[in-house]
Amino acid sequence: MTEPLDPKPILDVGFGFWPSKVLLSAVSLGVFTELAKGGRTRDELGAALGLHPRGSMDLFDALVALGFLQRESHGERAIYMNTALTDHFLDRAKPTYIGGMLEMLEARLYRYWGDLTEALRTGRPQNEIKHTGAPMFATLYSDPARLEQFMGAMQGISLPNFEALAEKFDFSRYQTLCDVGGANALLSRTIAARHPNLSCTSWDLPEVAPIAQRAIASAGLASRVKTAAGDFFNDPLPRADVITMGMILHDWNLEHKRMLIAKAYDALPKGGAFVVIENLIDDERRTNSFGLLMSLNMLIEFGEAFDYTGADFAGWCREAGFTRTEVIPLRGPASAGVAYK
Repeated sequence: MTEPLDPKPILDVGFGFWPSKVLLSAVSLGVFTELAKGGRTRDELGAALGLHPRGSMDLFDALVALGFLQRESHGERAIYMNTALTDHFLDRAKPTYIGGMLEMLEARLYRYWGDLTEALRTGRPQNEIKHTGAPMFATLYSDPARLEQFMGAMQGISLPNFEALAEKFDFSRYQTLCDVGGANALLSRTIAARHPNLSCTSWDLPEVAPIAQRAIASAGLASRVKTAAGDFFNDPLPRADVITMGMILHDWNLEHKRMLIAKAYDALPKGGAFVVIENLIDDERRTNSFGLLMSLNMLIEFGEAFDYTGADFAGWCREAGFTRTEVIPLRGPASAGVAYK
């Protein structure tokens, strides 16, 4: 006799927005940052966060049930504490904080993903451009404070991958690196700190330079990391032994992807390397669910933009003239695609 079918996997995913929103709200409210100071009762924690008593215990106990908080005792006497994981990654006071990305999900993407069905029917973005007519990047770059917040969000999710790249890729053969779309110079700073043989350039639009320069100075790397300004649609890329693009190619359609790869090829010497850091989808498109969901996110953000497989990247790079490619797994669903000239 066969076991009856269990609908739990369907319901778990269908109701998945419930635990997602609980975590996003908790990060936005500062639950984990407050508890990093020490355990709190329900009333103490609720008062510190400005919460109404009706929902506070449900929120805190839901976080316990989801594995994001610990609790001693129960009821009004209960003491809530962070887990090792949330204390490490979700305390705003720690350099390991990754909650900036979760704050952006709360502020922007949670709402826009509500229109995924419309995006699938129309192929059109569902973000700011739908409501204001202004593209996402134009909106971000027009507001320095919001731009810096966005870069902080990207830093939290990108740092582990950049650290893994610094460990796994052989930079010893090279002297110069240019990170295209370098934002706050996180990749350049991470690579330079580990590889003293390299001089790095973080290249982005002029509005970004002051943010990057502050971060470079704070890291004490001004002698080996510099900024440069340009527009990769209109300008040639700076020449360097290694050209990197972290979460850049997936922002664009196929025509623009090929254009950026060709510009990277032109900027490299023979023997140089072009490195992309992305959530590369597995070639069979079966297992990297995060990469596939990220590609749907690109639909919501940009319409024609999409994520891609390592095989896709290899094919485009061969078209541009690169002789060899490889994929280097980084952290979680992310990988580095590398093309050698």
